[in-house]
Amino acid sequence: MRFLPVLLLAPALSACAVASTAVDVVTLPVKVVSAGVDAVTTSQSEADEKRGRQIRKEEERLGRERRALDERCRKGRARPEDVCPPR
Repeated sequence: MRFLPVLLLAPALSACAVASTAVDVVTLPVKVVSAGVDAVTTSQSEADEKRGRQIRKEEERLGRERRALDERCRKGRARPEDVCPPR
């Protein structure tokens, strides 16, 4: 008795719709797994971009420190650990 509505609607469905639905049902687990893998892994280009940002930040920090050291040496306020170039 439960299958009666399904049997009545079956001729209304085209073969393409049934095949499309079957393909969607079969490929759904693959899509879910691949989305999960993409979410937890990093591509090589993403890793390269991240490393490039780290290098730029480190270079900016070193530049700030170098300018501060030059300023202290120029004004005669060098710390004991500072190595100032000879004048």
